[in-house]
Amino acid sequence: MPGLKQKRHLFFDLDDTLWDFQRNSNYVLRQLYSEFDLQAKLKTDFDGFLSAYKRINQQLWQQYNQRLVDKNHIRNHRFNLAFKEFGYDNYSENLSITEQYLERAPKGTHLKEDCLAVLDYLKPKYELHIITNGFKEIQAIKLDGAGLRNYFGQIIISEEHQMVKPEEQLFRLAERLAGAHTNECVMIGDNFESDIKGALNAGWEAIHFVEDNEPAYTGRQIKKLKELKALF
Repeated sequence: MPGLKQKRHLFFDLDDTLWDFQRNSNYVLRQLYSEFDLQAKLKTDFDGFLSAYKRINQQLWQQYNQRLVDKNHIRNHRFNLAFKEFGYDNYSENLSITEQYLERAPKGTHLKEDCLAVLDYLKPKYELHIITNGFKEIQAIKLDGAGLRNYFGQIIISEEHQMVKPEEQLFRLAERLAGAHTNECVMIGDNFESDIKGALNAGWEAIHFVEDNEPAYTGRQIKKLKELKALF
């Protein structure tokens, strides 16, 4: 493969690429599981609840990325859909948990291992940017609370532009906002469909950040952020 050192613009995904979504989210979910006495109501342990919730949340986000549902549908239904997996249906309680989750989870400050060290290494050499499909008010809290904002020139939150990754028009917009040419751009992210396929279809280079086993992909992959230092 051609080298990457001549690239000028590095675009990062946020959730589960830089900001440790799973760790921050799981911490709050465990609190809410206890506070709302979900063990008694769902008749399952925390791991059972977490597994169901994560699967449903992922399905809903896939639908969002395909423009099949909007953000309010995700927010208003994901906990109750998880409840129903265990024969429990309580929409109002689902909304209460949603409110608490959205208040607490974005304030988590756990980042992926070596995140800041890698950004410190890259920032003097490249223009750094973010492209995220997350919700604008939530992503802003994460960026500020975790001390990430000042590393990035452009922070492109798809909702603000009525687009979503992997749509090519979002990558074209990112080029215009960053003042970048297609052949200068690299996307780094954990989601194969939205980050990697989206970038490749736009003519960008892409690096798949995958910490565990994923479907076979012959392109560039890293398992740790610190591996970016060898590439750039």
